[in-house]
Formats: sequence, C-alpha cells, structure tokens
Amino acid sequence: MPTNDVTTVCIYLLMEEIFHQHLILMVVAYRVMLKMRSRKRKRASNATTFRMIERIPDQNTHMNRLVGVSDFDCLANLRMDRNTFGRLCILLRDMGGLTNGRYIEVEEQVAMFLSVLAHHKKNRVVKFDFWRSGQTVSKFVHLVLKAILKLHTILLVKPAPVPDDSTNNTWCWFKGCLGALDGSYINLMVSNVDKPKYRTRKGQIATNTLAVCDRNMQFVYVLPGWEGSAADLRILRDALQRANGFRVPKGNYYLCDNGYANSEGFLAPYKGIRYHLKEWGPAANRPQNAMELFNLRHSKARNVIERAFGIMKMRRGILRSSTFYPVKTQIRLIMACFILNNFIRSEMPDDPIEREFDTAPGNDQAGVEIDGDFIDSIESSPQWNAERDALAQAMWLSYITNN
Repeated sequence: MPTNDVTTVCIYLLMEEIFHQHLILMVVAYRVMLKMRSRKRKRASNATTFRMIERIPDQNTHMNRLVGVSDFDCLANLRMDRNTFGRLCILLRDMGGLTNGRYIEVEEQVAMFLSVLAHHKKNRVVKFDFWRSGQTVSKFVHLVLKAILKLHTILLVKPAPVPDDSTNNTWCWFKGCLGALDGSYINLMVSNVDKPKYRTRKGQIATNTLAVCDRNMQFVYVLPGWEGSAADLRILRDALQRANGFRVPKGNYYLCDNGYANSEGFLAPYKGIRYHLKEWGPAANRPQNAMELFNLRHSKARNVIERAFGIMKMRRGILRSSTFYPVKTQIRLIMACFILNNFIRSEMPDDPIEREFDTAPGNDQAGVEIDGDFIDSIESSPQWNAERDALAQAMWLSYITNN
C-alpha cells in the first residue's frame, strides 16, 4: 500500500474517534441539562406551593373578619348581616348551582362578589383584599353573578292587591292596587358610538331601568338595558309586549307618575296639579279640591318605589357610577342588585340603611297568584279617567266630612 493511502486512513480513523468522543460529550451534556432543568422546575413548583400555602392564613383571617366576628363588619363590607349572608350562600349552593372551587369555597366566592357590588371595587383591589389572583377574582365574580340570576323566579315576588278591608292609611283608598312602578337612570360605560342614544335628558350616560315593586318595597319586575334617551312609556309598552314580560291582571292596577298614560292597569295623577311630596311641606296649603287631595294621597302611596330605588342605590355602590365591564355584564349586575334586594328584605327585617328613611313601608302581605286575563297595552281611555274622577270625589267627600 502506498504511503499516502496509509496516512489518509490514519487521519480518517483519528477524525472518527474524535467525532465519537464529541458525540458522547454532547449526549452527556444534554442529559445533565435536562436533569438541571427538571430540578429547577421542581424547585419552582415547590416555591409556588409554598407561597399558596403561605397565603392561606391571611385568606382565612380576612374571611373571618368579614363574616365571623360581628354583624357590624359584615354589614359595613357586604351590606347584609351574618345570618343573611349564610342563608344566601346556602341558597346559591342549593338552587343556583354554585360549588366549592379547588382552593376557594362558596362563602369566599360570594363575599368577593358582594364586595364588588357594595363598594364598586376594581378587580385589583378585590384580589389584594382576598389574597387571590386577578384571574380567580374575575372567574368567581362571573360564576356568582350567573348563580344569582338563576334565582329570579324564586326571589322576584308576586304582589297581593290591597284588600277591601285594608286599614292602612296610605293604601286604604287604592283597593286592588298591586304596588307602584317607575323608571330610574343607572349609569353605564358604553362605547363612544353608543353614547348619544344612552344620553339622558340630564346629560348623563345611563340606562333607563323600569322597576315595579309591591307595597313592601320588594321588586315584582325589572327591565334594565334600555337606552337613557328612551321614554318611560315606550319602555313600559315593550315590557307588556314581551313573551315573558310584565303582567298586570285585569281588575288590578299599579300607581305611576305622569310619565305614563292614565290607562287600564296604571293609575296616574292629575296633570297640572301639585303632586310631589316636597310641594306639600309644612308651609304649604292644605288640599283645596278633590284633584289635589287625590294627587297628595297618590304621591304618598307611590313614594314606595322612590324609597326602594333610594335604598338600592345606598346599599350598592356599583349603581352610583359606571363600571368598566361590558354593557351586557353591567346590565346583569343591575339585575342582580334588584334580586338581592328582595332577598335581604325577606331575611333581614332590621335593615340599618332603611332606618334612614322616615316613612315606614306598607303592611306586609303574602304574595298571591292572580288568575285571569292580563293587560297587554297602555292607552289612555275616558272610562279609566272617569274611574279616577270617581275615586278623587270619594276621597274629597270623606275628607270634608271628617274635617
């Protein structure tokens, strides 16, 4: 064999040996790298677990301060006492389908949601208070909202009409009356394109929410979502025409203001006659005729819906300013506030917020299911105006006889 061929073979064998040694070193280095990466992941996992376990005492301490120490703290933060809070959690678990999470129980989920409604807290504030992540807060706020909306068939009441033998001075003249209705502006955050139609006559961006309540300030029907520029009468017509909308049995009626027509099922005051309670102050003259007396008594009775709105907005800070949620979520939050109001009134008769109002609510009456035909339109009629005149004259005759 020539010398050149022997040299070439030796060089080839040497290079092959060097290649195999480098390959072995690379495999060893790769295995070492994988082992180190696995150790780092394990250490990171242990650190995360440690931090999660470390937060548990603070989470428990915060929940205990909210609902485990005194009714005062529970009322101040969640707007209900401890007994009412506990009953609400049971109802949401049994009827609303709410379940314990892996690391968070129903009570803490509900407390986070109520704190958002009560004080209009942002996500980052709630996560700091409850020692949770922002994702956890957002997730369970929406789950609790969904569970509360499922309770609307249970908590929205069925009103009872004023009986013929009623002795309540506020309601005794309105036989067959089921309650009162009105619209209220609640601020919304909408896109710039939608702002013109949501702008109210007062210049604010809001939704015009129709609400109907009985004599005990418990809500019968709520329709949020209409633009602030929509008229009250138009919203009421829409509520009556919906498939599962507002129902008024024939022979009964609700009290309403001059924003609505005086028609069958809806008793409105006389126009052009002093009406609001502030116009009947201590320095004002006594009623001078039947129409003024009717408007005065009508205003006193219909004031129940104004008080209901006032208590609602005092209890729920989220109703006093617009939120950054999508419009659909904002409307659902409004509906949840009305539903929770009924639950609180049924479970917590001694409400400190209500004590700030001077006038007491009407006599409690059990809700009844009223059978028969329902009113599906709202149009002013001479017959209904005549019935209002007859009622006003009866009031006036009794008034001058007793005075």
